[in-house]
Amino acid sequence: MDIFQDRSASPMLIAHQGDPFDNPDWIYELKLDGFRCLAYMDKGGIDLRNKRNMSMLPKFPELQYVYKQVRDQCILDGEVVVMRQGVPDFYELQRRTMLTDHFKIQMAAERFPASFVVYDCLYSGGKSLLEESLLDRKLEIEKMIPAETKRMAISRYIRSEGIRLYEIAASQQLEGVVAKNINSLYHMGKRSKDWVKFKRMADEDFVVAGYIRKAQNTYSIILGKYQKGILLYKGHVTSGVTKYIIEELVPQGKSSISIFPVGSGNENAVWVTPDHVCIVQYMPNTKGALRQPVFKGFRTDVDPRNIKV
Repeated sequence: MDIFQDRSASPMLIAHQGDPFDNPDWIYELKLDGFRCLAYMDKGGIDLRNKRNMSMLPKFPELQYVYKQVRDQCILDGEVVVMRQGVPDFYELQRRTMLTDHFKIQMAAERFPASFVVYDCLYSGGKSLLEESLLDRKLEIEKMIPAETKRMAISRYIRSEGIRLYEIAASQQLEGVVAKNINSLYHMGKRSKDWVKFKRMADEDFVVAGYIRKAQNTYSIILGKYQKGILLYKGHVTSGVTKYIIEELVPQGKSSISIFPVGSGNENAVWVTPDHVCIVQYMPNTKGALRQPVFKGFRTDVDPRNIKV
């Protein structure tokens, strides 16, 4: 099986969140606040796929020519980001994925252009690199992309000093750091203890079940997760939820029928078809509840049915 021709590659996943550490056998790079994608590139063009193997190029047409930067046929793993004032802006990124009108997509590409930041290489010149070490794959990226541009760049990393990089990331209000064992192989679609993340805040995916109007311009999104095919109530998030999000981004298909009980005082809940997934950030704790939750945005690369307890 040729993963390039079959478009059958899937990203390797980060195992868990841990505390920052130093280790000479690990490298550390900034965790970017974007959409994980695989880019299949050769002299004929680029096919950009998200984690659900859906084409993302129609949403980000400004990335259609980055294939000209690579030397050979390849599959590159990286993050699509929108940068504002030098830092990734996930809100503008996810807004772009919700656009369907061709004219609006083109306008957004000019106003908030995306970049593809590469941090791994699965395939090069007709050869799979899945069994090569991380450091060897990093070297292959340098060979594959001899010159960077604003539309495609290479993720920088440091060796040994994970704690220091995490402190710098935290001081700049960046999302965090990803630590990777230098000898790690690429396990497609699997989580590995060889990749871990250090984050200031935890984030988690939830199914959007509905919303509640708290005051004139204050709303809460009702969150759920599936267990054995049944959607269960997992909490609310209010911070970061705007009237615009409710009106423009929360799916239609309203219903007065309660999906699950949400407690007294919430009888005015508006239920929606549970076909959207959102990201919620919160302070980690051991009690299971969402502490200081903040709505971060919607995801289009995850199937709601895969959001499970």
